[in-house]
Order: sequence, then C-alpha cells, then structure tokens
Amino acid sequence: MKKRVYICHTFYHVYVSCLKECYLPLSERGNADLVLSTMSNDFGDMKERAEASALFDEVFWFDEKEDVTFPELAKYHVDRGNLLINMLARIRYTKLLGKKQEPYVPVDFKKYQDVYVFCDSDPIGYYLSYKRIPYHALEDGLDCIRYYDTARYDNKGHFRLKAFLSSLNLIFIQNGYGKYCIDMEVNNISVCPYPGKKYVELKREMLVEHLSAQDKDEILAIFLKNIEELKEKFATGKNHEHKVLILTEPLCSLEIRERIFRDVIEEQGQGAQVILKPHPRDLLDYEKLFPEYIVLAGKFPMEVMNFIPGLTVDKVVSIMTVPDGIHFAKEVVFLGEDYMDRYEARELHCQNEHLE
Repeated sequence: MKKRVYICHTFYHVYVSCLKECYLPLSERGNADLVLSTMSNDFGDMKERAEASALFDEVFWFDEKEDVTFPELAKYHVDRGNLLINMLARIRYTKLLGKKQEPYVPVDFKKYQDVYVFCDSDPIGYYLSYKRIPYHALEDGLDCIRYYDTARYDNKGHFRLKAFLSSLNLIFIQNGYGKYCIDMEVNNISVCPYPGKKYVELKREMLVEHLSAQDKDEILAIFLKNIEELKEKFATGKNHEHKVLILTEPLCSLEIRERIFRDVIEEQGQGAQVILKPHPRDLLDYEKLFPEYIVLAGKFPMEVMNFIPGLTVDKVVSIMTVPDGIHFAKEVVFLGEDYMDRYEARELHCQNEHLE
C-alpha cells in the first residue's frame, strides 16, 4: 500500500498538506500523493511544480463533478413537505452522487494507508462514503468553522436525526459526521461553536514553527516562481516604505465587491503603497479596476508570503479571512462580520447566528 494521499480543492489545502509532510521525519517524506480537484479552482501549473518537489511522489488531476452535472439528481432536491419522504429521497441522492463520481476518480483510494480530504462536503466525501473508504477530514480554511459551521448550516432542522442517519451511512454530512470519517482535523477546537466527537486539533502554527529554512524554500518553490519579481515590486514605487496588503475575497456581487475594496483602500491605505492579494477564487479584475496599485497573482495562499526573505509590511487588512497565520506584518486588521453589515444582510455572512 502507498502511504498517504491528500485530496485538495484549493491552494490553501495544498499549503497545509505541505506543512503536514514537512512535520514528518525526512525518511518519511516523498511518500505522499496529491489529488487536485478542478471542480472549483484553477491550479495552473501546480501539478508540475508539486511533482518536482521533494515533498510529494505523484500528483493527479481530479475532474470532480458537481451534482448539477447530473440532471437526474435534481428531483431528489424537491421538498415534498414530509420529513420521512425527504429523508428517503436524500438517502437515494447520497448513494447516486457518490456512484456518479466513480468514472472521474483518478486513483484507487483503497491502496493508501491514510486518505486526507479537505472540504469533504464536496462530492468526494459522498464518493468515499459510497465506497466505504475510511478517511481523515480537514477543515476547509483556518478556523473557518468558527464563522460558518457548514455541517449544521446545511442541515438545519432535525440535525440530530440527520447526524444519526449519517453515522449509519444512509445520508452524508461533512466535517466528521459521516460513518467513514475517522476524524476531523481543525486548527483550534476551542473556537468551534459545536465541536463534534470526532474533532481533533492540530495547530497550524506548530507545523509552521517546525519548518526549517530548506522546508520554507521547498514550499516557496511549489507556490511561487517569480519571487525576485515580487521583491522588486515591493522595493520600488510611491510610498514603498509603508506597505499595506489588502486580502480580497469572493464577497457579494462583483459590483458590490468593487465598492467594498475601494472603501477598504480609502480607509486603510492612505499614504501607503497598496498591495492587493486576490483570493484564488475571486474573479474580479483588480488589475483593470485598480491599475494604480500592486496586484499580486492570486494563485497562492497568503501564508506563503511568510517565507519570502526580508518581506515586511506595515499592515495586512482582511475582511472575513482569518489572518492569524500572517507573521510578516507589523499590524493585522480583521474587519469581520460587522464591516460586511454595511454591504449586505447580516444573515448572508453570519451563518452561525442562524443555525437554530
């Protein structure tokens, strides 16, 4: 059997996979595979760069399919006004969605000792449960369940009954409630409003502190191929002595999103060299809309910037992304849910307040 495989949907997932591999003894490294899902993210040339690293063995593309790909599944989403009938439909849906993924799965997961899955709410979670393959789940983003407990939000109403049915593998619930989920790894259990019995804690900061200089270079090589170009941008230009890095996010509509970040720049970027770091799934064209500022490529997680030698910024500004993993800033500003109240109804970004 092969040792490990990580199923990733985002660049952040790959980053955490790198941290976990670097935490192992040198003799254990290079025995893990990566599976990159193309369902919701464009990984670019990540496959080639990850394969060239010393951290991973093989890297596979996974053409994971959303349920809308299969029109025959739509009828199982119809609310028939009866809990029992709805649950019977969901049982059928759970099995069919898992079965429908089979032609697209690139590896035999049964050949791995350990299977790690980020965001098992995606169809891969249904597939692994359909095939009865045990796996380890990992949180989608740093402390993301603190603000959005997707398992409970997606299953509001009779949650205990649904969780029980999931434990029997009749239906599927993500984040540690599925029968074949061994455990659910999070950064900090104490901030999770409803920690499940399968939750386990592994501090991301502990993994980062364990990195050697060589490890950091290895991770940088996987994510960035233009480090010297970045350094040049940071060292030149108006007000480059005072840098403000603003993390964008795929919030609201594109029109409102543009207004949000114009406001953030106006409020936080006065007298500074403004640097915009687009979220990998943010489709707003910041280079076109903000030509006077530095716009970084979006295809890497912000935490990787910790490893760029000599990089320091005065301030990092985030709206909803948890910025606790940033160490290259003198100040971190987290605007949070209250800031978003200015632009949309609170229930759209405060999901945990509306679980009951």
